[in-house]
Amino acid sequence: MLEAKLAEAGILKRLLDAIKELVTDANFECNEEGIHLQAMDNSHVALVSVKLDESGFKAFRCDRPIPLGVNLNSLTKVLKCAKDDDICILKAADDADLLSLTYEARNSDRIAEYDMKLMDIDSDKLGIPDTDYDARVTMPSSEFGRIVRDLSQLGESVRIEVSKEGVRFLTEGEAANGNILLKQTEAVGKISKGSSSKAKKEEDADDDEEGEGEEDEEDEDGEKKKKAKKDKKKVKKEADEEDVEMEAEDDDEGEFKADDDEGEEEVEEEESSSKKRKRAPAKAKKSSKKAKKSDDDDELPDGIRIEMNQHVNLTFSLKYLVNFAKSSSLSNIVQLMLSNDVPLLVSYEFGQGHIRYYLAPKIGDE
Repeated sequence: MLEAKLAEAGILKRLLDAIKELVTDANFECNEEGIHLQAMDNSHVALVSVKLDESGFKAFRCDRPIPLGVNLNSLTKVLKCAKDDDICILKAADDADLLSLTYEARNSDRIAEYDMKLMDIDSDKLGIPDTDYDARVTMPSSEFGRIVRDLSQLGESVRIEVSKEGVRFLTEGEAANGNILLKQTEAVGKISKGSSSKAKKEEDADDDEEGEGEEDEEDEDGEKKKKAKKDKKKVKKEADEEDVEMEAEDDDEGEFKADDDEGEEEVEEEESSSKKRKRAPAKAKKSSKKAKKSDDDDELPDGIRIEMNQHVNLTFSLKYLVNFAKSSSLSNIVQLMLSNDVPLLVSYEFGQGHIRYYLAPKIGDE
C-alpha cells in the first residue's frame, strides 16, 4: 500500500505543468525511497527524470514497489481542484486500479477527495550512465528561461558554446540573428556595490541628523552662556554700588567673581559631557546599520558560475529548452551540464527532490 502526504499540493501542480507537454502518459514508480518518474517524449529526443524523495514528504509509506500509470493531463485536471497550500495525500492499494487524492485545507475543515483511474503502461526504464561533463554552468533559472524564450522568437535552434570567455547562446533566423554572452560573475559583488551606495546615503543622512542635533545643542549652549553673562554683569553692578560704601568688599567681590567663573566652567563641562552622551546613540545606530548591511550581503544569491575542463560547442532545439525552462517555478537555480557529442543535462534541484532533462544535440543540418 502507498500513502504519501505532501505539505503543499502546489509542488505537484508545478511539477506536472513542467512536464505535461513533453510526456502524455507515464508510470510513477513508488518504493520505499520515494516516487520516481522517467519517460521520453514521442520523438525520443528528450528524456525527463523526476524524483520525489521519501524525506520530502510529511509522511510516507510504501510497503512494496508499486507502479502508478497515469495520464498526466487527467492528473493535472484533478490537481487543479486543490489550492496550492492544501495538504495533498496520495493513496493507492496494492494492485489497485484507482489513485486516491485527498486535499485538506490548512485554515478550515474542508476536505476534498478524488479518485482517478490508473492505466497499464508498458515502459522500459532506461539506464542513465554516469558522465563526467566537460562543462558545468550554474545560473538563475529565470535568466535561462528568458534567454531561450527570447531566442525562440528568432530561430528554431540554439548553439551553446562554453569557453574561457564565458557561455554563449547563438541562434540564426531568417529575419535576425541572436548572440547572448554570459560571463562568470559574482552577483554578490554587484549587488553589494549598490547596497554600499545605499548604505552610504543612509550614513550621510544620519550624519546630517547628527549635525542638526549638534547645532541645536550649540544654540542651547549659547543661550545658557548669555544668561550666565547677564547674571554676572548684574552681580558685578551690585558689587560696584556696594564698593562706594565699603571698599573692603572689593576682595569679597573678587572672590565671588572667581567662584562664579568656576561655577560657569563646571556648567560648561557638564554640558559638553551630556553632548557626548547624546552623540553616542547616533554612532551606535550607524554601526548597527553597517552590521545589518553585512548580514544582508551574506544572504545575497550567487551569480553565474562556470566550470570548464575543455571547450564545448553544441546545438539544440529551442522548442525543448523552452519546455525545460518551465521548471523555473520549482527552483531558482538551474545547472547546465555539457560534453561534446553527449546529451545536454538540465537539472533543477528543489526541496522535495529534483527534475532532470536530457536532450540530444543536433548533428549537421538536422
